[in-house]
Amino acid sequence: MATPIILERYRDQVVPALMQEFKYDNIMRVPRLQKVVVNIGLGEANENPKLMDGAVEDLRIITGQQPIITKSKKSIATFKLREGRAIGVKVTLRGERMWSFMDRLMNIALPRVRDFRGIPAKMDGRGNYTLGLREQLMFAEIQYDKIDKVRGMEITIVTSAQTDEEGRRLLALLGMPFQKN
Repeated sequence: MATPIILERYRDQVVPALMQEFKYDNIMRVPRLQKVVVNIGLGEANENPKLMDGAVEDLRIITGQQPIITKSKKSIATFKLREGRAIGVKVTLRGERMWSFMDRLMNIALPRVRDFRGIPAKMDGRGNYTLGLREQLMFAEIQYDKIDKVRGMEITIVTSAQTDEEGRRLLALLGMPFQKN
């Protein structure tokens, strides 16, 4: 598999820019992407367990990796939820697959959203970023005819940045389309 273009950009352009901007004395202090977690929550899988199969297949097609099924940790009566029930699917991407996914997310999927004006630049306080998507159709790999239900998903990008400012700058230099304030 060829090295993703975004990884080459990180090594050649982003690392030197961050070292100069934040005055790092060591290249190992430069923030980097550690992992990307893609999660689909399926609360309605209680009534219809077949929905889980569709979500697993969608996530497998989008990420290129077999997802794991997440189960509830405790019972909650108001949600008709029992401990151990399947409530979602998730994939943790690292290495080559992570870089390839980020490239597809930033350059293909996000620009396909209708009336797209950028994503909010709100970080979590520790340099990580979570993005909620309303539908899986924005990914080119998903065929409109083959889906059983439109599902939202949550994409968490975990970085080694110490502050939100460093994490936001890392993602911006990689090409994340943040909203202009």
